[in-house]
Parts: sequence; structure tokens; C-alpha cells
Amino acid sequence: MTSRTKKVLVVQYSQTGQLSRIVSSISNPLIDSDAVEVTTVTIEPVQAYPFPWDFFSFFDVFPESVYLDSPAIKDIDIGADDDFDLIILAYQVWFLSPSLPVTAFLKSETGHKLLKGKPVITVIGCRNMWAMAQQTMKTLLHEVGARLIDNIALVDQGSALASFVTTPRWLFTGNKDAFSGFPAAGVSEQDIRQAGRFGFAIIKGLASDQEKTGQPLLYGLQAVKADSGLIQSEKVGYRSFRIWGKLLRKVGKPGTAARKPVLVIYLIFLILMIVTVVPVNMLLKRILAPLLKKKQAQVQMQYELPSGSGIDRMDEFECQ
Repeated sequence: MTSRTKKVLVVQYSQTGQLSRIVSSISNPLIDSDAVEVTTVTIEPVQAYPFPWDFFSFFDVFPESVYLDSPAIKDIDIGADDDFDLIILAYQVWFLSPSLPVTAFLKSETGHKLLKGKPVITVIGCRNMWAMAQQTMKTLLHEVGARLIDNIALVDQGSALASFVTTPRWLFTGNKDAFSGFPAAGVSEQDIRQAGRFGFAIIKGLASDQEKTGQPLLYGLQAVKADSGLIQSEKVGYRSFRIWGKLLRKVGKPGTAARKPVLVIYLIFLILMIVTVVPVNMLLKRILAPLLKKKQAQVQMQYELPSGSGIDRMDEFECQ
């Protein structure tokens, strides 16, 4: 057992504030612990992204998001040579990719130096599709020499169909309250509150130097639950974003008027795909589910790595 105080760096970017609340729930037990020293930094783009979003600003970021064209960010108030035992990296999902400010941190010189050789826990707060973004995140972390040991993914409380209404309403108006039979947008208050269990598990893992082994600290705590039925839809959507994103990048730079007509055409295409291809895809999956049960279970397990969706340690770290 180690007696040395462990140093944990928390890096986050939260446009709506929801992810910051999730991070606080996870990190509060660490902050309260005498065995852990926590440093938290918030990534700030030089040109802030609006919230609520306006229509064109929202869709105008997707080409750069999927192609990882990172924006300029403000200097982080921390030394690039500071040494940490563990890094918690919290990010939102933008168009099935890590949000641009987080991509910018990962590609920055400071980010490279802080992350190289370090164990990392990623934290995601999103609607329901995060698998493609996490695959990209794994690649980015590997490129800087970081070691992903855990992933936490908290998703919206509403169904996939309900969130087609509640999420855009939240993004474009700032209003996330329940209405007309629809649930509130975003991650539930209960899920945010119960995320404290991860903080207590991290403390226990750090106390025994488990972060040095490369093994997950958060196994058995249902840190992540992949939806195998959505993963194929994500792959189709991601390919679409790449095709249209390539076209839009050729048309003009972000914010230019030349992009707007193409964005309108893209939006029409996206709506048509959502109301036609997505329902058909979901129906086919439901029909074929009995035949593909084993394969879907394997896919689900693969995307849930490294933390997994097991629940065998939930009672040990229960948070009310």
C-alpha cells in the first residue's frame, strides 16, 4: 500500500454545464480525501462556442469536428512538466466525435506533455451515441502515448426517439425541462448524483497503486453500457459526416456564407435519413436480433472496454 499523496489532474470542457456537474460528482470524493490532491483545469476556446446554439453555428462545426481540425484554445494555467499519477479527461460528443476544444487540448504541446505515459480515465456526457467518439479518443490518446484505463459514459434519461425532440430543444433554446409528456433533456439528476461512486472507487484504486498496472479501476460499477443496436447507426452516420464534411471544408472555412446553402442541403438529407434509414435499420435489427444475439453481445463487450458494464461492485460504492 502506498502512503504518498496521489496527484490527479481533471481536464474538462462543458458547453452546457452538465458535464461539469458530472465531473464534480466524480471528483468531490477525491477532493475530500487526504490521500489525493486534485487539480482541475477547464479548456477555453479563444473564440467561444455559443450556448444556446444558433442553427448555422451548430451545423457549421461538424466538418471540423469529424476531421479533428482543432481550434485555438487559451493557455492552460498549469505547467506542461507537472507530473500527475492519473488524468481524468471529460468530454462532450459533437457529431459522433470528441468536442473540438478537447481535440485541441489533445493536439496541443501542453496536452502531449501532460498525457504522455499517463493513465487516463475518460468521462462522457451525451445524448446516447458515444461509441464512434470514444474510438477516436482511443486513437488520439494512443498517439500521445497515454494509457486509457477506464471510460465512464452517462447518457440522456429519455429514449432515443424522445431525445430527437428534447436534445435539439435544449441546444437551440437552452430549455431542458420536461414538457408535454417528454422527459427532461440530458443526464438524469440521479445518474449525476450516483456518479460519486466512481470517485470513491478511484480513491481505493490509487491507494493500492492500481493505476500503474493498466487495469481498470471502475470495473463492476456499470461505468459504461454500450447499445449494440445503435453502433451500426453510428457507423453509418459517421461515414455520412465524413463525406459531407469533406465537401463543406472544400466549399469554405467555418462561418463563411458559402457554406450555408450546402448546410441547408445537408440538413434536408439528414432529416430524410433520420425518418427513413434509421427506422428501417432499427426494425431490421429487431427482426434479426435472435439470430445476431451472440455477435451483438461480442460487439457490446468490445465497445464497453476497458471498464465494462458489470454491476458486481455497485453495493460497495453505493451513492444515494
